This record gives sequence, structure tokens and C-alpha cells, in this order.
Amino acid sequence: MRDTPGVAIRQAGAAALAAALRDSRHRTLATFARVESALGPGLVVPQWRTLNPPLWELGHIGWFQSHWLARNPVWRSGWRADPTVPRHPGRRPNADALYDSSHVPHDSRWSLDLPSAEATRADLAAQLDDTLALLAEAPDDDDALYFFRLALLHEDMHHEAALYMAQALGLPGIAPPPTPLPPPADALSFEPGPWRLGFSGPGFAFDNELGAHELLLGATRIDAQVLRWAEYLPFVEAGAGPMPRHLRRAQGDWQVRRHGEWQALDVAEPACHLSWHEAQAWCAWAGRRLPSEAEWERAAVTRPEAFHWGAVWEWTASAFAPYPGFQPHPYRDYSAPWFDGRPVLRGASFATSPRMVHPRYRNYFPAERNDIFAGFRTCAF
Repeated sequence: MRDTPGVAIRQAGAAALAAALRDSRHRTLATFARVESALGPGLVVPQWRTLNPPLWELGHIGWFQSHWLARNPVWRSGWRADPTVPRHPGRRPNADALYDSSHVPHDSRWSLDLPSAEATRADLAAQLDDTLALLAEAPDDDDALYFFRLALLHEDMHHEAALYMAQALGLPGIAPPPTPLPPPADALSFEPGPWRLGFSGPGFAFDNELGAHELLLGATRIDAQVLRWAEYLPFVEAGAGPMPRHLRRAQGDWQVRRHGEWQALDVAEPACHLSWHEAQAWCAWAGRRLPSEAEWERAAVTRPEAFHWGAVWEWTASAFAPYPGFQPHPYRDYSAPWFDGRPVLRGASFATSPRMVHPRYRNYFPAERNDIFAGFRTCAF
């Protein structure tokens, strides 16, 4: 299996987690500062269902960490902890009414009387100090470290969300560009056989990854990497599919809208900001299909030297659903509310924290989303 920082952090001890928590907070605050500079002191963004106000996002990150650690009297119980246990008082008395994403409706977040950016940063500093003090005394076992690992990865997820928000809003100098890819290598072939899908063993796992179970997979011939624009754009040029919203043709040349400006498109870049529907339409045009998440996972785990991933999140043909014996973890809203048929994405993107990169991680977004850093690879029928 590919040795990634995401594999290591799930079994990391207290010292490594403390360093990672500090690093994640540094990244959060640095990106927020760039967003603040680009938007101005009002930090006003459109009320889109795919966004949150940046100041709310920042406060929510600190609230989440405090809610599950410093304020949680049963944090040492790990994933078995009772999520309804009364919490210790927070540093900000009304924090739950402001930042609890399970109970604060999305559309209301634009009208909340939020603390200032300066006060929010002060809250985050104090909350991180509380977390690190707890971590210094935590037993070195998976239960005791569970919520530290969860809070870390939660913050890393929100950091990527800030980057695709910046890209969607056209803010300059915040979201990194994708890395061009080489021409496609030969596809990888797999014989029919069993595959054990899901996570098992020591360390941290998200609840939707657990319940490892054996499947019988058929013969598969799967792309060694995701599609580049060089492979995707002939579909658009043939009139078989719509123009991606962030591309245009100007005087015969392809351009991409990035940082609010139109720039020349490098067709060696991975095809990105594509919806699941666009991926399916390309497959229908090309006579290909999307891989199932089990086919993707088998290739990533067993052929790490040849199966190249991490360029963009990858749509699969699988619906996001619980594995057998699913048990929700204390953060009840993480998985269970989204078992609604939306597709699974696998892998990672160029904007994903390396700590999130794990071959068994399951991402999930509605099929129409094209603001995230997502593309696809295909299989032969």
C-alpha cells in the first residue's frame, strides 16, 4: 500500500499529533489571512449553498475542536463516547448557538452576530492551547487519541474547502494550480478475484470506512491516471458535451478562468471542476465507464507504483452507502445523513492536505457539484 502521510497520521502518537495540530492551524490562519485580504474587512461572500461565510468557517473549526476535546468530559472513550453528554462551559458562552453545524441552519450563518476576526483568532489560539494541554496528558492508545485525530483531519478538510471557495469566487493568489500530468501510461489489468473493501486494524478510521467486507470483483482494466484536458476536450469539441463552466475558446485557443482572470490552459493539467454527470457523459461518448470504489481501492492498494492518484478527487460509479454493520461514530452528522445515493469520490486533490491522503478514504458530494477539485479516470467495459 502507498505509504502516505495520511496512513501515518492515523496511527500517530501524541508528539506527532501535537506538531500536526500546530501545522494545520498555521495553514488555516495563513489561508484565512489571504482570504481576508482579498475580500476586505467585511469578508462578504455570496449566500451560495456551496459556501459558508469565511468568518463562520474559522470559528467553527475552533468550536469543533473544543466541543470534542476540552469541553467533552468523555473524550478518552474515543469512538464509543456518548455524543450527548453535557459539555463543560466554553470560553465563549454562546459558541454553540453560533458554530454548531448540526443545529445552526446553513442560510442563517450570513446573519449571525459573529465575533470579529481578531476575536475569533484569539479564541482559536486559546482553544488550541487547551487541546495541546489535554494531548500532553493523554494515554497513548487509539481511544484516547481518537478525537485529536478527528479534530486534526476535520481542520484539514475545512482548509481544502477554503481553497475551493477561493477558486469559486475568483480570489487571487489563494488556491494553488494543478500540476500537469504526463501522457497516459498503459492501463492496468486485474484478474477476477476477491477484494476486502474497507478499513480494519489499529489506528483511526472514519465510521464510513469501517465494516471491511469481502467482494468478488470481475476482471478490470483501469486507467493508470486521471484524464487530462487533452483527453477530455475532444468530447467538447465534438459537440458531445457542454463547455465546462470555467473554460472558454478564444481565437482558437483554450483558456481557463483562474484567480478571477482568463489564462491559457495547459491541456496537460488534470481535467478538473467536473461534475459526476460530466464524467458519465464523457464515458458514454468514449465507450468507457467509471470504476467502482472497490475497483479503485484495489488498484490503489495493490499497485501503488503504477496507479497514480492525488491529482484530483475522482468520481466513482459507487453510491455512498454504509458498509455492513455500520455504527455511527460520535460525530453523528459526518456520514449517516449523506447515505442518500450521492456518488463516492476517491483519492485526493492537488489542494488536499497530505494528512488526508489515504487509499481507503471515502469522499462524497452531490453529483452536480463542479466547484470541488474533482475529475475522473475510467475503465474498459
